[in-house]
Parts: sequence; C-alpha cells; structure tokens
Amino acid sequence: MSDRRVLLVPKILVAPFLILGVATSVLHAQLTPSAQSDSTTKSTASAAAPPAKTTPRHYQTKLPESASQYYAMLWGVDSFTVRTVESGELIRFSYRVLDPQKAKPLNDKTKEPSLICPRAGAKLVIPSMEKVGKLRQTGTPEAGKVYWMAFSNKGRLVKPGDHVNLVIGGFHAEGLVVQ
Repeated sequence: MSDRRVLLVPKILVAPFLILGVATSVLHAQLTPSAQSDSTTKSTASAAAPPAKTTPRHYQTKLPESASQYYAMLWGVDSFTVRTVESGELIRFSYRVLDPQKAKPLNDKTKEPSLICPRAGAKLVIPSMEKVGKLRQTGTPEAGKVYWMAFSNKGRLVKPGDHVNLVIGGFHAEGLVVQ
C-alpha cells in the first residue's frame, strides 16, 4: 500500500505544472497566430540542416595581439595556424614571414622542430619520407609568403582544441590551439 502512495504523490505534484505549461502555450499560440507557422517552418528547417560547428568558449582560437606583435618584432613572423590534417595523422603548423632576415632560424635545416602537447604528454617530430624528405619547407624565406611544416601525430594523441607549444632552436611559441 505504501508503494502506491509514493507513485501517486509525484503525479499529483507535477499535474499543476503540466496544466499551467499547456495553458501558457495555448494562450501564446492564440495571441500570435504567425508564431505557429513560424515554429513549424523552423522545426522542419532545423531538422534538414546539420548542426552548426561551434567552438566552445574556453578555446582560444587566435593569439593575443601582444603575442602577435612580439613574434612579428622579434622573429619576423605572424599568422600562426596549427591544424590537424590527413584525418588527424598529421599536425600542420604554418606561419607567414614578415622579415626574411629575422625568420631565417625557423627555416634552418639544422634545427629540429618539435611540437609539444602537455595534455597528451607527447612530443611530435617532423617525419622524413623516403622519396620526399622532411615534411617542411627549408628554403630562404621571402617576405609575405606562408611556410609550413607537418608533424607526425601517430596514434592521434594531439586533438583539435589542444594547446601546444612549438620549439625550433631558440624560437618558442606557446599556447597555440590546434584547429
């Protein structure tokens, strides 16, 4: 008998709220006749369209302006991007050269770049392909051109949204967000 009372109590408490909710929606529909046709149009449109890809608020997708100015002034580069490519098997870092003389160390063949992801505890390196060589550009930098290098992400340890640090000799870029 006590089990029956426990089951009936929630129904009794919820009933007034359900009635109030139904009455409010009926009243709203009567006051705004176009709302009904708009809501049906919106529901069919939202069902057909895929959900929009959004970036969570806590992900920083761009370097702060002060950091951009620092890299431009000291290293002669800007416009850093870090992206997953080839289904996440590679991480591509690209940058634009502003001052070729200052940017020379980034294209130096003797300096071995590494991409460090503290979250995953991973240090990624640039792979060397048998017929292609290292997956990076090492020519003399030219102003206004964009250069890139690709890091092996075997096992997909680094994921979009991760904050990574790039090290090339004395050059350090910290807190870059993988897109």
